[in-house]
Amino acid sequence: MALIGAVALIVIGPEKLPRVARTVGTLLGKAQRYVADVKSEVNRAMDLDELKKMKESVESAGREVEQSIHATQSAFEKDWNEATAGLGGTGTGDDAPIPSWEPAPPQYRRPDKNWRLKRGATPQWYKQRHGVRRQVQSGAARVARYRPKSP
Repeated sequence: MALIGAVALIVIGPEKLPRVARTVGTLLGKAQRYVADVKSEVNRAMDLDELKKMKESVESAGREVEQSIHATQSAFEKDWNEATAGLGGTGTGDDAPIPSWEPAPPQYRRPDKNWRLKRGATPQWYKQRHGVRRQVQSGAARVARYRPKSP
């Protein structure tokens, strides 16, 4: 290292040596940054390859589970159709009529504008926070509650 410095001092000269040293330092810094960028890019590519392999393995496992579910579903439907074949219905359940022993589902009736229903739909914590009366008070109870306290 000392030999290189001595040769550079003789060849370049003492006036130009600091400027050359600065230029060499900046070039070395750029080279180090370039090498670090290349290393990080290689590491990212390796991580990406690992993630792709992991994604493929998860997708293949998902496909296997889906296939096993479909196989189980088809076997269940086959067994279900065999079991319900003697009951007289088609076994699908969608187009089968409602048996007479089951009550018909209630029809929807739109509620009228009833203030009691509206008041009852408000949560208790909201009423308490905003000072809404939750219970009916008699006149005497209200006077007793809000009467100013005498000193």
